[in-house]
Amino acid sequence: MHGPAMSGWLLMALCALTGAYCLLRTRSGTGEERRTARAEAVMGFGMAAMGVPAAVLAPPAWGWAVYAALFGVAALRALWFSRRSGHHLHHLVGSSAMVYMAVVMAGPGGAAHGGHGSHTMAAAGGVPLLTGLLLAYYAAYVLHSGARLIPVAAMTSGGGAVAGGPPSAGWAGRPELALACRLTMGISMFAMLLTL
Repeated sequence: MHGPAMSGWLLMALCALTGAYCLLRTRSGTGEERRTARAEAVMGFGMAAMGVPAAVLAPPAWGWAVYAALFGVAALRALWFSRRSGHHLHHLVGSSAMVYMAVVMAGPGGAAHGGHGSHTMAAAGGVPLLTGLLLAYYAAYVLHSGARLIPVAAMTSGGGAVAGGPPSAGWAGRPELALACRLTMGISMFAMLLTL
């Protein structure tokens, strides 16, 4: 994506770590939780691949088509599973946003996305209204996810505050870590959309 190389490396590392954690989450939980974790792992690794600074490794022209096809399939999968869980609608938006970014980057100005000139930035901007809508969605998603991470003390019948319940078995099954991963990917997606 566009932007300084250091930001690209940090984005890539953060998304790769998030994808790896989501991959670990596929080993436990219910079928729906594993399905969700797999979708989030694909998203994390895909975002990590797209976050590699172009000055270091510019993908070939056909690479963007591969990204678009991969996330097009992921969007169809999310649409199919959205019948069971509303969270898959978020995966549908995310996968569709990845297809959109890949198509924009494959376009006439996007192939040179490593350039730093304002002409290249303007040419690779995509559809401003769609980019703006996606930015608004991810800004709201990040704020909502961040608010859910704030601990809320539960009240006992005696009026004293207790922790939110016993911790899950193993660090891979902790719901707050899964939510933190979703927050991380939301922030990363917002950052990637900003650089279009």
